[in-house]
Amino acid sequence: MIVIPAIDLLGGRCVRLLRGEYDKVTEYSEDPLEVARRWEQGGAKRIHVVDLDGARTGQAVNQEMILRIAAAVKAPIEVGGGIRSIDQVQTYLTNGVDRVIFGTVAFSQPDLLESAASIYPGQVWVGIDGKKGRVAVEGWIRETDLDVYELAELSEQKGVGGIIFTDIARDGALVGPNLDSLKEMSTRTQLPLIASGGISTLEDLRALRGLDLPRIEGCIIGKALYAGAFTLPEAIEALEG
Repeated sequence: MIVIPAIDLLGGRCVRLLRGEYDKVTEYSEDPLEVARRWEQGGAKRIHVVDLDGARTGQAVNQEMILRIAAAVKAPIEVGGGIRSIDQVQTYLTNGVDRVIFGTVAFSQPDLLESAASIYPGQVWVGIDGKKGRVAVEGWIRETDLDVYELAELSEQKGVGGIIFTDIARDGALVGPNLDSLKEMSTRTQLPLIASGGISTLEDLRALRGLDLPRIEGCIIGKALYAGAFTLPEAIEALEG
């Protein structure tokens, strides 16, 4: 497993939301490029970037900044938020982004997801964001009746490269990851998984490592790094050894 630091963009700034709520925003930097360079210098092997404006509006609002981040660092960049078309996928993947993440589209337009996964094998992933076991979409604003594990199975059938699994109730709350849900997800799909949400201590990372689930290839960390709970090198040592 690798540590994947997060950069969440809202209005061009680097922020974190509490449990996905847009009215509970903490701003950490006006310069996302500096943040990306800092994570790379700290040893990040991959950086997770989310266009929060895009997730909410369905448009790639922060596209320009995201492409600047991709050009500024050598570490692979994965991008989610506001990706609703093949053209948008192409724009990112032909301009330095390594991987795109479909969220709402995976639920609302499965045929589009399948087409994108076919055109760009391995580079199209699905972000599954869950609230009490149900899928949330449109920047976590709307809850659906679809079970998170069912969406994982459907996504695998569409040929995606992997899944990023977020427990919204824990995201930005520094309460620890949902290990039971991760274990269940690893039994419901053969796809690579990235864990997201709730990491607050180095012990959380050691517990995740201790699950010994080969399909979990990484862990996204946001608020704990920004708030100084530990450093990126310390996180890498705890998770990667």
